[in-house]
Amino acid sequence: MSARFWEDTPLEALDAEQWEALCDGCGRCCLLKIEDEDSGRLFYTDVVCEYLDSDRCRCTRYLDRCLLVPDCIKVTPEVARTQRWLPNTCAYRLVAEGKPLPDWHPLVSGDPASVHRADISVRDKVISESYVHPDELPEHLAHWLDEKP
Repeated sequence: MSARFWEDTPLEALDAEQWEALCDGCGRCCLLKIEDEDSGRLFYTDVVCEYLDSDRCRCTRYLDRCLLVPDCIKVTPEVARTQRWLPNTCAYRLVAEGKPLPDWHPLVSGDPASVHRADISVRDKVISESYVHPDELPEHLAHWLDEKP
């Protein structure tokens, strides 16, 4: 893998190893979201998919995720370019928008834990959907996020 492959390789040309390495491991994409039916605006909650290991910020059923969770959307180059529900810190979205990766990204820092030290990940901030009734989601807005999807 070239040192800074994401800077000169289009998303479509990344191999599987490069694609997976681009993920910073924050877990934000696994936050459940609520859409305001009137405005179409999305709001992140502090509730995550039941398959997210919130300590490691990784899916425990990654290969089967789309079968187990029909609403789970596989991130592709097209999704990275068009879907605003991806967090604005997401490397796939940043690369798709031609923006640089932040210093805390593991590919830049060389340390997988840098995303947690930078307080970007969902670690210690979320609850599994297993413990939250869907009607209670509005009570779980993620006010700790400083972004709008």
